[in-house]
Amino acid sequence: MSMFSQLLGFVAIFVFFACILYILFGQLTVRKLRKNPKTKDLLGVEYVSGWDIINVAQAFAFPRSWAEKVENSKFSFLYANATVLYENTTKFDQVLGCIFYWLITLSGLSGAFLVLLNYLGVFSE
Repeated sequence: MSMFSQLLGFVAIFVFFACILYILFGQLTVRKLRKNPKTKDLLGVEYVSGWDIINVAQAFAFPRSWAEKVENSKFSFLYANATVLYENTTKFDQVLGCIFYWLITLSGLSGAFLVLLNYLGVFSE
């Protein structure tokens, strides 16, 4: 088994866990936020179905100072309102969102970087 195949296998495992966390976070946290009248309009723009799950996870993953800058910008409607979300979620929800966001982001970037390295011939034998 080549080095590329082994690394691709690790990335696939992380993507699989990210998919499981996507469903868990969406069902446990975002579903609750969609039903809450205070938060249902503050989950950011949903480009495609389910994108608000990623918006909410991003609000929990980024530092609060970044969230404040986003909330005060003219494009704030694109992102979830982190201040209101922190008030209406538990610590478990916040940690789950943070873990999910960084896992999906890093696994996606790692996969793309791995394909780029393979294209450049780094893994050729």
